[in-house]
Amino acid sequence: MQAGGLVDGVDVTAEDLGLKGPRGWAFRGVTLDAEPGSLIAIEGPSGSGRTCLLLALTGRMKPTEGVAAVGGLKLPRHMAAVRRSAAVANVPGVTDLEPALTVGEHLREAALLQRRFGDTLREALRPRPHRALEARLRVDAALAAAGLDLETLPKGSRTAVRDLERLQELRLSLALALLGRPRLLGVDDVDTKLSESERAEVWKLLRSLARAGTTVLAVCRTAPTDCVSVSTLPAAGQDGDGGSDDDENHEPNDENDENDDESKEDADALAEARRA
Repeated sequence: MQAGGLVDGVDVTAEDLGLKGPRGWAFRGVTLDAEPGSLIAIEGPSGSGRTCLLLALTGRMKPTEGVAAVGGLKLPRHMAAVRRSAAVANVPGVTDLEPALTVGEHLREAALLQRRFGDTLREALRPRPHRALEARLRVDAALAAAGLDLETLPKGSRTAVRDLERLQELRLSLALALLGRPRLLGVDDVDTKLSESERAEVWKLLRSLARAGTTVLAVCRTAPTDCVSVSTLPAAGQDGDGGSDDDENHEPNDENDENDDESKEDADALAEARRA
C-alpha cells in the first residue's frame, strides 16, 4: 500500500496484440513491456483503436490475436481477474457522468458501490461506524490523488456535473476510479477539449499517480517524451483496414470469464449497453 491510499502497480506486457471487429482491425501488432508504476501513453489519432487497446489491457475487451499480461495475469484468459485490479476513467460510453447529479452524489454512490461489491468480506463485516469512516477517508484520499478540491467548485460538493469545467470533470472521473484503489488505472482522451496548460496539468497529475505506485495507461494524440509509449497506428505493410471510432464497434466485456468467448464486437450491442 502506498501513501494516499494508492496501491502498488502492476507490470503490463503485450506481444503482437490485436483486436478485430466487423469493420476490420481496431488495432494490431501492439507490443509493450512496462514495469509496475509506469506511465504508459497509448498514442494515435482519434479512430485508430486507442480506446479499444485501453479497454483490452484493463480486461474489458477480448483481444483477437496475440498475448498480453497484467500483473502476471494472462489475457484474455484472466479478464475477470484483471478487471478486479484495474479501473478506467473518462471513457465515453463506459464511465459517463450524469450531468444532473452533483459531485457529492457521484462520490457517495461510488463509495457505496465500492463497500457493497468491491471490499472484502472481512471489511464488509466491520461495524457500520468504522465502515463509514473508512469510506470518508477513501473519498478524501481519492480526491486528493485526483487533485480535485471541492472548496474550489462553485457550490462545493453540491455542484452539478453539468456546471463543472472540462478539467474538473476529468479530475472527478479520476477520483471515482481511484476509490477502488486500482493497481492499473486507464484514462481515455487526456488531451481532448483541454488547453495546452490544462493538458500539462493532467500529465503532471498522471505522473504523480505513477510515482505513487499505480500503473497508469493514458490515451492521447501525442505522448510526452518521458512516458512508455505505444502507438495504435499500423506499421508499414501491416493490415490496418477497417479503422473506426474507438468505441463504436466494440463492447466492453464485464461478464464472467465463461462468457469471454462470446462476441463483444457488435455495434448495435454496444449502443444497447450505452442506453441501459
